[in-house]
Amino acid sequence: MSSYDFDLFVIGAGSGGVRTSRIAASYGARVAVAEDMYLGGTCVNVGCVPKKLFAYAAHFAEDLADAAGYGWDLAAAGFTWQRLRDNKTAEVQRLNTIYRGMLTGAGITLIDGRARFIDSHTVAVGDKTYSAERIVIATGGWPFIPEFPGREHVISSNEVFYLEELPRRTMVVGGGYIAIEFASIFHGLGCESTLLYRGDLFLRGFDREVREHMAEMLHKKGTELRFNSDVARIDQSADGSYRVTLQDGEVIETDLVLYATGRRPKLDGLGLENTNVQLDDKGFVAVDPEYQTSDPAIFAIGDVTDTLQLTPVALAEGMALARRLFGPEDYVPVDYANIPTAVFCIPNIATLGLSEEEAREQGYALKVFVSRFRPMRNILAGRDEQSLMKLLVDKATDKVLGIHLVGPEAGEMLQGLAVAMKAGATKAQFDATLGIHPTAAEEFVTMRTPVRVD
Repeated sequence: MSSYDFDLFVIGAGSGGVRTSRIAASYGARVAVAEDMYLGGTCVNVGCVPKKLFAYAAHFAEDLADAAGYGWDLAAAGFTWQRLRDNKTAEVQRLNTIYRGMLTGAGITLIDGRARFIDSHTVAVGDKTYSAERIVIATGGWPFIPEFPGREHVISSNEVFYLEELPRRTMVVGGGYIAIEFASIFHGLGCESTLLYRGDLFLRGFDREVREHMAEMLHKKGTELRFNSDVARIDQSADGSYRVTLQDGEVIETDLVLYATGRRPKLDGLGLENTNVQLDDKGFVAVDPEYQTSDPAIFAIGDVTDTLQLTPVALAEGMALARRLFGPEDYVPVDYANIPTAVFCIPNIATLGLSEEEAREQGYALKVFVSRFRPMRNILAGRDEQSLMKLLVDKATDKVLGIHLVGPEAGEMLQGLAVAMKAGATKAQFDATLGIHPTAAEEFVTMRTPVRVD
């Protein structure tokens, strides 16, 4: 019998921590999980789930407007922010209850509080200490807001889900997917929406054609895009609004400033100095390919490490780690190639595999297929918004290297294509697949003529 209180102690009950603990417990391990905030982590509470609920709400404005073209005479639409906010909160609370039940039902000891390392095998939560043979750090990430005059006047994506009132004018600062999503959500909910980004075009790392197309769509919808701009200072006016002074001296007045300028690992108060755990040069917990830190007893998974900051990645890492430690006969390493991702702005973005720029940098000769068209539902609605679909094909092998799309339900559409690409599908196999007509998705199996070949 082990001399430790637990075989595994997991710090953090987000997606990765919950998955690690449940899989470990299924193999008979004695598992404890400590969480000081909320169960389900960022995704359930202040990330994927509430954000997509807000995105649905924002999209209803267009749906209601489009209905007239389809014969519906609707009463003047009204929107109540507090009802959306409170209904969202109720759903988040319901999910927290489910997570608590899943953990305790699996025989896991759930400890409410922030765990702090005493040494490599011991943690303290409040005034109690617990020992474990192995400890997993799964504390996730936290929004990063740079230092500047007036920083105290801004909010992050954590606070946006709990606003007392919906502001009339909003400014989102940042160029990543969180910034794009919230600029789009604010606009859809009826706010005057400005997106400010210090670079020349947002969504760095995405396919350039996708980035340009999305910028065009957001601009046409009415979101003000301010590229190559940055904040110098923010001052609050007597009426509670804000004066945002840019580095070039221009002043923009707004009622809310949301900073979406990246996330950093949440390591505060963890007591890593009492262990041999090392951080990498970016401030993440350094791990080897099997999630082992520089301390033999301690592992780390998810956003606290320098990995893809996606819920399915944390889930996969948690499962792989638990199986390797407690069920090695079932262990399968995580395959990080060709992970599909989606951005839930309006319209949606979904992307898989290499961008055109990445493919060229890696030396591929390409066949590039691109289709731009107005989705069928937009025709009677009188909406001129276009979708973009793009296939990148290796000229030498005919293998599909990248799939990118901008349009309604892009994420739903890409999931099935991700299976095909994981199986190594070729363009000839796409061509041999009959489409479902009339759908937008059939475009991926009807594109015959490349727009670029090299």
